[in-house]
Amino acid sequence: MSAEDQSAPREPSGHEQSVVVHDRGAAVEQTDAFENPGLPPHRPRQTDLHPHKERRAERQVVGWFLLSMLGSVLAIVAYIAVPIELGNMASVRANNLFLGLAIALALLGIGIGAMHWARQLMSSHEVVEERHLTRGSEPSRARAVEIFQLGDEESGFSRRSLIRNTLIGAIALVPLPAVILFRDLAPAQDAVEAIAHTMWRPGMRLALDPSGAPIKATDVTQGSAFHVIPEPLTEIGHNEGYLDQKALAAVLLVRLPPERLFEEPGREGWSYDGIVAYSKICTHVGCPVALYEQQTHHLLCPCHQSTFDVSHHAKVVFGPAKRALPQLPITVDDEGYLVAQRDFTEPIGASFFERLHHVDPEHVPLSAAETENRA
Repeated sequence: MSAEDQSAPREPSGHEQSVVVHDRGAAVEQTDAFENPGLPPHRPRQTDLHPHKERRAERQVVGWFLLSMLGSVLAIVAYIAVPIELGNMASVRANNLFLGLAIALALLGIGIGAMHWARQLMSSHEVVEERHLTRGSEPSRARAVEIFQLGDEESGFSRRSLIRNTLIGAIALVPLPAVILFRDLAPAQDAVEAIAHTMWRPGMRLALDPSGAPIKATDVTQGSAFHVIPEPLTEIGHNEGYLDQKALAAVLLVRLPPERLFEEPGREGWSYDGIVAYSKICTHVGCPVALYEQQTHHLLCPCHQSTFDVSHHAKVVFGPAKRALPQLPITVDDEGYLVAQRDFTEPIGASFFERLHHVDPEHVPLSAAETENRA
């Protein structure tokens, strides 16, 4: 076939000429949209038709709010009258039972009272709100105020003073049990002072957690990470605050090659032959820092991935934590056991506003920028 034959247009066959191509849109019959059926006719309630039933519904709402107030008071009474006795599980069950019932009564009273108020006394007319832009003109904003006032009038919030006042009273009282409970969970002493110091003392031996066996410097190999507690901690019973003391004094012990340890001036004597000890409590929100990368010498907090560089005084290299892990100054005693030189020179755990008042400036030389970050 010649080039001219290839370029010439081909005549459609008879079968192809008989095929008619239809527009898909033309094959669909367009019908008009449904008309808006409108809202169903309003059906008045019994409280709309009979004033005495309206007053009865109002008294019922007030009764529920008063019952909520009673539940809030009973929760406080139950917490005080049925105390938890140490080691007595029956007292724990009784306290939880009466406390839970009273708090449930306080919350249900508000919930049921508000629902009954809305269903029986507030306006029951159905309305349709057209969608519009969130920011309107000044006339529309003024109209919004009118609608708010209309809603206040229809709900009777301003007019029904007895319901309004009992609702305010119930809402005001319902948080009180929580305030009493959570306040009583705090230690008797000042909360800041309670976490500002730990049980580490000069000469106190470092011991393995949880066995309590003292650790010699020769036992700590390079690349290892030891979970450490003060040796006297094993003599404290669980009923005497064992867990509280352990939460403050827990330490991670790591040994690095001495040439890989970069210490700031004034803090060279805080380590011993490449062995360093840092608080195990993350400075973000207090989670336990328990993962150690041997190659990078990084400590990782598994909660929010804060990462600390052990070779540079456990400074933050990644994550939400804002200050380095507090370092425990250590040395060895006459028998070669690792001991603490003193307590931490700054509070352990998550940052708080008052922590700078408890930092020892003579042992923690900080720049102005680092001081602001550590705050």
